[in-house]
Amino acid sequence: MDWPLAVAGLVTGLLVGLTGTGGGALMTPILTLIFGVPPLAAVSTDLVTGVFMKPVAVAVHLPRHTIRWRIAGWLCAGSVPAAFAGAVVDGLLGSAGIEQVLKLALGATLLVAVASTVVRMYLDLRRGPQLDTEPEISAVRLAIVGAVVGFVVGMTSVGSGSLVMVTLLLMYPGLSAGRLVGTDLAQALPLIASAALGHLLFGQVQFAMVFALLVGAIPGAIAGALLSSRAPSRIIRAALAVVLLSSGLSLLGAPALVTVAVAVVATGGAVGWLVLAWKSTPTKERDLV
Repeated sequence: MDWPLAVAGLVTGLLVGLTGTGGGALMTPILTLIFGVPPLAAVSTDLVTGVFMKPVAVAVHLPRHTIRWRIAGWLCAGSVPAAFAGAVVDGLLGSAGIEQVLKLALGATLLVAVASTVVRMYLDLRRGPQLDTEPEISAVRLAIVGAVVGFVVGMTSVGSGSLVMVTLLLMYPGLSAGRLVGTDLAQALPLIASAALGHLLFGQVQFAMVFALLVGAIPGAIAGALLSSRAPSRIIRAALAVVLLSSGLSLLGAPALVTVAVAVVATGGAVGWLVLAWKSTPTKERDLV
């Protein structure tokens, strides 16, 4: 058993279960930068690991009714075929230049999402608890968004959680954090399964690594999902901001040590902010924000 890989899987699984993000955006760089796995093999291995990790997190959300199936279903209608197409293109052409451009664009998008998430948290603190609202968005629009995300995921293994979460934050700003995470995890299942199938045919899956990662990832995903389905929205959003920040820096090419240091500082700041906000919030409102 490769225990360092299991620990990496545990951390990734916990973050995925808690925030719905952090799988490809963190695991692929970890495999390439720390464990020396070739890029295509890292992408393939990460996707196959996700196929077994994310269902356990979704199973935790099911009885708590934190999944919006209409949103998840229409996103999948576009993302599933596009993800398979992206994986096939990646395997046949090995278009490293396109992959790098996509990752840089996604990294920049995640940093913008961090800023918007922090602003949203600040506004929520000023306005107090808000109603859990869900605007009506057309199925065609959701399917188009899913297709764009799916192709990026198939090419890079990144975005099944982070890119969709950013989209959900923009399209459904009034939806509670728990429902955002549950919906994000549910739509990711067929998406990553489609991309993983393409990589099983054309990629380089390292099955020994998949097993080692799952030893840690499955219990981590369960623990994270339990927290995300019960924790107040502000805690989940703070964790989400930290994960998106780390993912964005990693995709933009920041050294691993810098990414970890920024994540630690950001986590400390978020915890301090939440403690102060918690103390200043009336007791009857604490479970709503």
